[in-house]
Amino acid sequence: MKPPLRTKSVGTKVSEAEFAALEERASASGQRLSEWVRDVLLASSPGAGAEVADQVLLGELLALRTILINLLFSVSKGEPVTPEQMQALIERADKDKMRRALERLTAPLVANAKAGTTEEMER
Repeated sequence: MKPPLRTKSVGTKVSEAEFAALEERASASGQRLSEWVRDVLLASSPGAGAEVADQVLLGELLALRTILINLLFSVSKGEPVTPEQMQALIERADKDKMRRALERLTAPLVANAKAGTTEEMER
C-alpha cells in the first residue's frame, strides 16, 4: 500500500548555523533533512502542552531539590528546623521554581543561538 501523496509544502528561513544544526540532527537520526523536519513537526503538534508539562515538572523538581538541600544542610549542622523556617523554605522554593525551570529549559537554545551568531560573525 502506497503512502499518501504529499502535495503541500511548509517552509521557513534559518541562518547558516541553524541549517547546519538541523542537518546534523537529521543525519544523526539517519534521515534526510526533509524527512527529519516532517517527523519533528508532526510529533510536536499535540505536544504544545508537553512544553508546559515539562516546565511544571522541572519546576517542582527544582523546588524539591532546593528544599531538600537546605534541610540537609541544616540537619548536618545540627540545627533544628522550625515550622516557620520550613514554611519560609517552601515559599522561597515555590516562588523561584518556574523561573529556574524556564532558565534551565531555554539555556541550551540560548547557547546554540549565541554559538550560531559567533560562527556567522567569524565568517
